[in-house]
Amino acid sequence: MSQKDMRIAIVGLGGMGDWHRQLIESIDGLTLAGTYDIREERQEYAREKKVNVYDSFEELLADKSVDLCLIATPNDLHKPLAIAAMKAGKNVVSEKPVTLSSADLQEMIDASKETGMLFTVHQNRRWDEDYLTMKKIYEENMLGEVFRIESRVHGSRGIPGDWRQEKEHGGGMVLDWGVHLLDQILLMMEGVKLKKVYATMTYVTNQLVDDGFTASLLFANGTEVIVEVGTSNFVNLPRWYMLGSNGTAVIEDWNLKGEIVSAKGQNEKDVVPVITAAGLTKTMAPRREDTIAKAELPAVKSDIRDFYRNVMKAIRGEEEIIVKLPEVARVMRLMEAIFESAEKKQAIDFE
Repeated sequence: MSQKDMRIAIVGLGGMGDWHRQLIESIDGLTLAGTYDIREERQEYAREKKVNVYDSFEELLADKSVDLCLIATPNDLHKPLAIAAMKAGKNVVSEKPVTLSSADLQEMIDASKETGMLFTVHQNRRWDEDYLTMKKIYEENMLGEVFRIESRVHGSRGIPGDWRQEKEHGGGMVLDWGVHLLDQILLMMEGVKLKKVYATMTYVTNQLVDDGFTASLLFANGTEVIVEVGTSNFVNLPRWYMLGSNGTAVIEDWNLKGEIVSAKGQNEKDVVPVITAAGLTKTMAPRREDTIAKAELPAVKSDIRDFYRNVMKAIRGEEEIIVKLPEVARVMRLMEAIFESAEKKQAIDFE
């Protein structure tokens, strides 16, 4: 393929599809061929934005100038649309979660192999700077041996009032946010087997789909990871909290507010007890300032446009795809284990 602009078509111009539309405009070498949405008001919106509008999905697939198709519809439609696009000779990017089950995902992978078309998933939160910063702290051993990681997102507005509240469309927080946080953790712990999964779910705002969950993941190296999503949390816990043998790192929010606190020099020999309302304690007494070191977070910068740059290079055979299907499949199996654990109220053996 020559270095002419690659042409992409968007199926589903909701909030996320429109986010992609705006992002694509800022990427050299990628041109928006057009969009299609089953809702007439979104078709009209696209026309207002001076975007080429296809009258049907079939018309989009028939456009031979389209190299790449983005599927940004409700989750239950990803599979049939992606398979149809690959069979029509289009490379495909699916929004996350890629689909609703491992069996569905295997059908999509098979279609990619049969057609020779590239198929990948928009796991965009691999580019989140809070995650990349915590990954750097972990990989560079800044806290000593890490024994616990906590990753959370909290909100207080419940689930958005759209298809995300409906089970048949793939609603719920495990599929909506869990897919991101679990993907991040499995990448951070790359090469380490995940042995046990225990999870609970909440149904505070509705009974149809989970509006939150807490998953405890035990890895083969002994590290315990807590992954939590909540939508009825009016006081948010930190986005990240990592404990190592020699220190602790915390990231409060997406703005990278946080710090690293680690031990330095000798341990305190003469701990001054702290007096609480009903007694005293040495164990929980605060450390003296001269025995700890505080450091700023080693902030890592990123550019989400690198996702599409990588997709284009992978289609041209110039680069390996970043979001690999075996990684996506492992996250899907983990989400299924979380559902199973919550339903059975017991820990599940994973790998």
